[in-house]
Amino acid sequence: MNTPATFDASGLQQVVERARALLDDGDIAAARILAAGAYDQAKAAAQFAARFGAAERLVGKARRLQGDALLIEARAKIQLATEYDAAREAGQAAGKGRPKNVPDENVFTQAEAGLSAKEIHEARKLAAAERGAPGIVERAIAARIAAGLEPSRANLRAAVGTATATAAERGNNLYETPPEGTRTLLALERFSLRVKEPACGRGAIARLLEDAGYDVDLADVVDYGTHDRHGECQRVEDFLASEGDGTGDDDIVTNPPYGAALNAFVAHALRVHRPRKMALLLNLNFLCGFEDPERNFAMDENPPSRIYVFTRRLPMMHRDGWDGPEASSRMNTAWFVWELRGDSYAGPTEILRVDWKKYEGAPACPPAGRVETPKAVSAPSLLTWSQPHEGGRLVALLGKIEVGAVFPAEKGCTWSFWLGTVTGTQKKARSIDAGKAAIEKQFAERTGLGTAA
Repeated sequence: MNTPATFDASGLQQVVERARALLDDGDIAAARILAAGAYDQAKAAAQFAARFGAAERLVGKARRLQGDALLIEARAKIQLATEYDAAREAGQAAGKGRPKNVPDENVFTQAEAGLSAKEIHEARKLAAAERGAPGIVERAIAARIAAGLEPSRANLRAAVGTATATAAERGNNLYETPPEGTRTLLALERFSLRVKEPACGRGAIARLLEDAGYDVDLADVVDYGTHDRHGECQRVEDFLASEGDGTGDDDIVTNPPYGAALNAFVAHALRVHRPRKMALLLNLNFLCGFEDPERNFAMDENPPSRIYVFTRRLPMMHRDGWDGPEASSRMNTAWFVWELRGDSYAGPTEILRVDWKKYEGAPACPPAGRVETPKAVSAPSLLTWSQPHEGGRLVALLGKIEVGAVFPAEKGCTWSFWLGTVTGTQKKARSIDAGKAAIEKQFAERTGLGTAA
């Protein structure tokens, strides 16, 4: 007979409280060391409790202690890095070694501060996050616990690091998808007419989707100014904070951001958006791993239907803005395809080996459900345009009723369509003509009364 696992948190609770007291008393180095040990113990206890069937309250208790320890450790690292940087400014601290022209008793090294170069870099980012949004570290940890998830160091870096990186820094994480990869996918899989591209970058995948006849909804956490074939600019949106529309009508095709945020990105797509079909270009190593609950959610609880493994590595995905010599890729990649079967993503998972060379020039599968309307029956637009003031907004009129407007700007424009709503959301377009075309398209889709002229 199996006996449910138990968890005595009293000793660990005392360690966490001791670390908190040391931090409050200003013994930062000792607080950091003690908190790091408590974090590791709580993490192991939570994993043990979950694996051996402990009650949810016990697993939750261990995770709360892990979160407390992580918060203390993060605050201690921030203070240590801040003091270290201040000492360097004053000439009282050195980097990896001691300067030869400074007496030993007047300087301490990075190692003596108790932090590696990597830890100091991460601590500086945490400090910058706290300055920009006080309490963000504590809120990020609390949000993980409230969602019943592990408050880990990796997820803290993802939640805080992504939010605080500059646009230039995030640009270094843009690796445009080789067209060979997307063409292979589109020759093998068919998607709904409307596809979401939530990490669109500069449109490498979106352009080929549109060429194949798909309507693409563009978004990215960075504003690249990418626009669709109708001139509508991408939304600037953090996918991890996005909400699904509840229908699951739109499929998802993207090359998601790698690194600490990857597991959360995939799990969020499956948990919140629940697309009918989703294809993600991932490192083949995504098949492996068992410690991250988000990875397990995506691969074990909601397994993909098919995985297309590239037998021949795709051409190198170089960093955006790279102007150095091009190299061949050293990464094995695959398209992971999730597909709803009934109400769930259920296995078994089929693994297929494909060579992208064989799909060069292959036709793309047409979108599912596309109904082609002969151009001969396309009705002219019923909208007229007016510009009440020179250089001002251009108003779309249905008779005498205002249904939308284009707002000229120094670069491009914004537009809004509000027929059937109280107010309309303003969206970007690359030009006034593109903004007008977007409103014409919205009007035709919403009313069926006419198409854009």
